[in-house]
Amino acid sequence: MRHTWRWFGPQDRVSIDDMLQAGVQGVVTALHHVPTGAVWTPEEITGRQRQLAAMTDGAPSGLAWEVVESLPVSEAIKTQTGDWRDHVASWIASMRNLHAAGIRVICYNFMPVLDWTRTDLAWRRPNGARCMRFDYTDFAAFDIHILQRPGAEEDFPEAVRDEAARRFAAMDDPTRQALAGNVVFGLPGAAEHFTLPDVRALLDSYRPVTDAVLRGHFHDFLEQVAPVAQDLGMRLCCHPDDPPFPLLGLPRIMSTEADYAERMAAVDLPANGITLCSGSLGARPDNDLPGMMDRLGERVHFLHLRNVRRDTDAIAGSFFEDEHLAGQTDMVALIAAILREENRRRAAGREDWTIPMRPDHGQDILDDIGRGGQPGYPAIGRLKGLAELRGVETALSHSAMQGVRS
Repeated sequence: MRHTWRWFGPQDRVSIDDMLQAGVQGVVTALHHVPTGAVWTPEEITGRQRQLAAMTDGAPSGLAWEVVESLPVSEAIKTQTGDWRDHVASWIASMRNLHAAGIRVICYNFMPVLDWTRTDLAWRRPNGARCMRFDYTDFAAFDIHILQRPGAEEDFPEAVRDEAARRFAAMDDPTRQALAGNVVFGLPGAAEHFTLPDVRALLDSYRPVTDAVLRGHFHDFLEQVAPVAQDLGMRLCCHPDDPPFPLLGLPRIMSTEADYAERMAAVDLPANGITLCSGSLGARPDNDLPGMMDRLGERVHFLHLRNVRRDTDAIAGSFFEDEHLAGQTDMVALIAAILREENRRRAAGREDWTIPMRPDHGQDILDDIGRGGQPGYPAIGRLKGLAELRGVETALSHSAMQGVRS
């Protein structure tokens, strides 16, 4: 695996020096400040590359921008309203500019309204560490009582509705505001930050968009962008829904292995591929991550390795971001499947036989606590995760080589 690290730009509390000292081989970043639907210009792209190329003291870092995460797909494209055709053209123009700058892998998602959803961004663990958590009942309290989405009550079981009502009644105003802020939390330096009126307006724009309609719009998008990527020799990799079940009455169409297989079959080109995120997909008990890697691995262009622990085995339920080797996904089995796929690619002569991976998310531990970094992206917590994942990879690779020699 190619060990990469997500960086949010100059405002990120984790520096280029931190990444380099963690043993990172490449960087995953994006131009979050560019408005969604606008073209990423060559000047903006090369500017970010220059930022990555130097350490704090000006010495060369040796690090390069290897994966884009994310080149955003606008809500207009997903709903096929307004300037959506212009937005697709801008997306393709951005892809061409990224290619000209030497970047070959683009991660994106097709989640309606919210890219990812958590109810607590610093949930305390028994050892004092902090992590992100999605609490299904707290989300119900937000949806029904804070957002006051019409029809929200019908989307939750009676027991969840009753407990959500009790929790909401016990919350003071700051607690309610904090819950709402966590749910609509954005990325640092992003051009757009949602308010509750923004979310309500976006939900209104999705009223005609059923599950089938959204799938059709996604296929339309792929039919326009994937052939261009194929011609350029680029790799597009769609990130799964996070969490991988319906929220806010919206369709979710990238939550299961069947969803991925359908998207790949819709435009059957090698460029039309997958971001296999073990944390997002692992929040559903019916997703078999090692099996998905074995069956879909040929089109896995990017890996997010993280782990979650679910409160129940319900499809939609609460979970928290566990340590990388401690959650309910068998990370050793998943990495073994990844190495098998890389060996197949190498034997077939594929240039992309090494798959870029980043240690996704991490718990705030030690000096991460109080540092004020991006939730889910601490320096030390991700360093710990990367070390653990690298250790598993090294052990499995060594064992395989011993087997060959014997």
